Amino acid sequence: MKIAIIGSGYVGLVTGVCLGHIGHEVMCVDNDKKKIQSLQAGEVPIYEPGLEPKLKELLAKKRITFTTSIKAATQSSTVIFISVGTPSKKNGEADLTHVENVAREIAVNMDSYKLIVEKSTVPTATGRRIERTIRLNLPKKFRHPDPKKNGLDFDVASNPEFLREGCAMEDFMNPDRIVMGVESPRAEELLRDVYKPLKAPIVVTNINSAELIKHASNSFLATKISFINAVARICDLVGADVLKVSEGMGYDKRIGRAFLNAGIGYGGSCFPKDVDAFIRLSEKSGYSFNLLKEVRQVNEEQRQYFLRLIEDKLWIIKNKMIGVWGLAFKPDTDDMRNAPSLEIIRTLQHEGAKVKAYDPKAMDKSKMELPGVVFSKDAYAAASGADCLLVLTEWKEFLKLDFKKVKTSMRQPILFDGRNLFDKKLMEKTGFEYFGIGRGKL
Repeated sequence: MKIAIIGSGYVGLVTGVCLGHIGHEVMCVDNDKKKIQSLQAGEVPIYEPGLEPKLKELLAKKRITFTTSIKAATQSSTVIFISVGTPSKKNGEADLTHVENVAREIAVNMDSYKLIVEKSTVPTATGRRIERTIRLNLPKKFRHPDPKKNGLDFDVASNPEFLREGCAMEDFMNPDRIVMGVESPRAEELLRDVYKPLKAPIVVTNINSAELIKHASNSFLATKISFINAVARICDLVGADVLKVSEGMGYDKRIGRAFLNAGIGYGGSCFPKDVDAFIRLSEKSGYSFNLLKEVRQVNEEQRQYFLRLIEDKLWIIKNKMIGVWGLAFKPDTDDMRNAPSLEIIRTLQHEGAKVKAYDPKAMDKSKMELPGVVFSKDAYAAASGADCLLVLTEWKEFLKLDFKKVKTSMRQPILFDGRNLFDKKLMEKTGFEYFGIGRGKL
């Protein structure tokens, strides 16, 4: 099948590469000419395990192409995915400017039946607005309310993505479910054909429900994270270990262990934005989603809690050298959007601290966000001479380090583990003063 992906950002690029991998002919569109040139050369502007080699393979097989022309993509494809950014406005509402612009561009260039699929995360009823925008902007000769009378038939569908950065290729190829929001048998049949090579449960619903599934899913996962972070605060007060509490909870099949990892809170481009958007959507619909407001509040407070812990145990922040391991908002990605490390490091700098940092993949992007930070060649260099060490991203490579060497190189062997990556007893046995999140009475 010939498929167009409009928007070659994180979701669009992963979707395009994976659709090409399962046999489709894919054309990806982006208005950034430099990005398109890089992608045509097989260079991926983001770090995602397995993405770049698969892209190069598909380019060699001519199963994927890149262009800046929405017209070319529209006229050469039957199914068109809209995968552009939907950033938050100041009030938390999703900004759908890019979605509207793309819908208009698709409309003016349509010359035959098309299935237009929302892939971007959008509020409920966006599908109807896309349909209206397309109908109003069709070429004049096709503007007839009855498609059978010289009108141009098309369908709009919703197909939300559930890709986790760091394992997006695996998530696409082996999804928990595929959600299809459709309003016609033809649209359902086409989407089923798109995903036919994947063996996964398919949830077919109307467009509004599909749009809501995405917001509800991400908001629920954010709720689990904030819940266990609140529990971690109690653990520090009463002398319990949140890792054992999470383990005990996780064995319950109704709860599950996933997303019960206490730490410095969630970040990234999805959870913060989607929680805000769901709160705003609820308010506009006439419901005050106070539970989600508290989820957001707990997440914001968690970073401040970690900073207060550092100030309490380190005592004086000014002129101290602080080593940082991990900058990206999560491991196996170079994404710095809403990374907790940004707020934590900036606050410490404001208090007069000197910061040395290391991240396996996010160093280049961090340099633009964190002026004044010394970026180290490796984890050992970031710890050397430090008055304390902060773990802000749970990269697995940190587990393989020689901690006797790390301890010896530090001015003061104080470890603040913001991700509960390390074994507390082992770190203390090695000679560190260890402080995690929810690991016992502080």
